[in-house]
Amino acid sequence: MSDPLIIAGHEFSSRLFLGTAGYPNRKVMLDAVAASGTAMVTASIRRISLAGDDESLIDLLGGKVKFLPNTAGCQTAKDAVLTAELAREALDTNWIKLEVIGDRELLYPDVEELIRATAELVRKGYVVLPYCTEDPVTCRKLADAGAAAVMPLGSPIGSGLGISNPHLIELVCARSPVPVVLDAGIGTASDATLALELGCAAVLVNTAVSKAQNPVLMAKSMRAAVEAGRLSRLAGRIAKKTYAEASSPQFGLVGT
Repeated sequence: MSDPLIIAGHEFSSRLFLGTAGYPNRKVMLDAVAASGTAMVTASIRRISLAGDDESLIDLLGGKVKFLPNTAGCQTAKDAVLTAELAREALDTNWIKLEVIGDRELLYPDVEELIRATAELVRKGYVVLPYCTEDPVTCRKLADAGAAAVMPLGSPIGSGLGISNPHLIELVCARSPVPVVLDAGIGTASDATLALELGCAAVLVNTAVSKAQNPVLMAKSMRAAVEAGRLSRLAGRIAKKTYAEASSPQFGLVGT
């Protein structure tokens, strides 16, 4: 079955995006990327070596997967736009995962600055994928500002709590005119499956893989989880009921 993910006209063979931070070493990271089957990886532009004096992530992964730089660490629209411009200049890409953080402890997005930065970057010709709150109104405003996809959090970054408010994520998916990529909070494979069952087009996973006891095996499990969740969504679950309903016919039983 052909069921590609399409964002801004670009077709992806996988609905799992993978972060590249926090792995024990680069070999484990590269093995996890391969095991995940991902078609796109993310990394902070601040962590990418641009000096050319050692092997960068671009050298290691370039040509194998699409690269999505992000503006991690930025707290204002101005800083995020400048960081995105640096990424485009250095990496020759107009794709950007936009992060504008309003609280350093919670790592929650600053919605006002995020919408402002999204509109500015879209005006400058970027394909913007903003990390945002799980708020249908915010997601709609970001789409209206020109975001190619929205990336609501499932729960705080790195928490592993999974999807704290499935109902809101489902509402975001039902109302969004652009693809929804769940970002942040996934702790294990079942969380990723749930995200796809709720209607998310894809998930982005980092800490759940990089900090797992076996990152490569977890990456493989995430790959299967996303595929299962998408198939489940397409198949359509049965309606929930408050009472039992036998799957076998009740007539023709012995003694009746």
